[in-house]
Amino acid sequence: MPGAGDAAGRSPEPVFSLPGAVLHLLDTLWKGGHAAYVVGGCLRDALLGREPADWDLTTDAPPERIAALFPRSLYENRFGTVVVRHDGAQYEITAFRRDVSYSDFRHPDAVEFGESIEEDLARRDFTVNAMAWGARPGEKPTFVDPHAGREDLTLRLLRAVGDPDRRFEEDALRMVRAVRLAARLDFAIEPGTLAAIRRNAPLVAHLSGERILVELTKLLAAERPSVGLRPLADSGLLAVLAPELDRQRGLAQNKIEGEDLWDHTVRTVDAAACEPILRMAALLHDIGKPDTLADGHFHNHEVVGAQMARAYLAQLHAGRELQDGVSHLIANHMFAYQPAWSDAAVRRFVRKARPEWVRSLLALRAADNQGSGQPADAGDLAELSRRIEAELAAKVVLDRNQLAVDGSDLIAELNLSPGRLLGVLLDELTERVIVEPKLNERATLVQLAQELIIDGRLVENPRS
Repeated sequence: MPGAGDAAGRSPEPVFSLPGAVLHLLDTLWKGGHAAYVVGGCLRDALLGREPADWDLTTDAPPERIAALFPRSLYENRFGTVVVRHDGAQYEITAFRRDVSYSDFRHPDAVEFGESIEEDLARRDFTVNAMAWGARPGEKPTFVDPHAGREDLTLRLLRAVGDPDRRFEEDALRMVRAVRLAARLDFAIEPGTLAAIRRNAPLVAHLSGERILVELTKLLAAERPSVGLRPLADSGLLAVLAPELDRQRGLAQNKIEGEDLWDHTVRTVDAAACEPILRMAALLHDIGKPDTLADGHFHNHEVVGAQMARAYLAQLHAGRELQDGVSHLIANHMFAYQPAWSDAAVRRFVRKARPEWVRSLLALRAADNQGSGQPADAGDLAELSRRIEAELAAKVVLDRNQLAVDGSDLIAELNLSPGRLLGVLLDELTERVIVEPKLNERATLVQLAQELIIDGRLVENPRS
């Protein structure tokens, strides 16, 4: 347990605990004659009573010395970070660094190792990330807080270390990280820091799509993403990162009085379950509305929006699964269920929505309802959900791969050749089975196929 210190910049230490493995790493560095500290977001989270995702350490030892003290380690970057393996886990230990120039607004032009923990903390982004716990050689471990980060934790504020303009000019990603941390921690952004974000927002145009996607995904994983999404828009960051979404601001629609399309989007994201694809779909579900507005209506905005969402995610170099899932949900989210639907109509709906996505589609629609100021189950969603679950539980046929016959069977039984006719025939058999599930028997389907074909043609026009 940390003990109180009286050196300048050191306050009586708070109560928190460190894992035994982390204490072992610190002790190894101390016994090796080096200053060593736990630092950054892990310490912040521990002070907040949150479980840190990982633990980062910093030391006055150069990387080569760190590697020598920890034989099971890896050092292969130019930023002074050594990855140490201990007890089946990995820990990053970084040599003290000092401020340098950042000509590309993202990466330091050079890496200069520092001499003190205070120098290292002075180059960090926010005060709540600029605290440390540890010791210099021969000293008792203490809590180091030269920028009053602990006070800002109490105030639940994100404040830049030193001059905020300089911090953001060094690394433009820090501005996006600010709104992401605000959402994740449910903090406010200190007014001076927020004003500096507004002044420097154009710099985020220098960021790569991959880095933007990482921060956006983390923001959307917050309990209330709106805490970060609103300052993202108000600061001018959204206009640079996603101009298609920024165009929603000020665009009126008949939802909640006094709120615009962006307000609706933010409400929808907050209402969506915390699943990456679902949250991203909620953020982008109405991205097509500004481009489709005519005569007071958003004509086919879901179709246009699905294409725009895919293009935006591709620009961020998102993976295929995210692109496909988000665009599929957006393209299908404007369905209109009627209680009079037959069971076959429900099965057709599941087929179109895809069994693996239908639950997420209903969840998106429920969030959309809430974002519109309606109950989540508006539009008889609860009833539709019950009917869908009953059909899925019955393992009904929804595509040709579930038929009791396949193309090879029909070729052998009906002397058909591979080609378009065979595919159309299988689709027609699938439609027949969707309408009447008990038809899905091999002999029945072969007989039905025989009845459907005369002189190499279907006797009736199958559904496309």
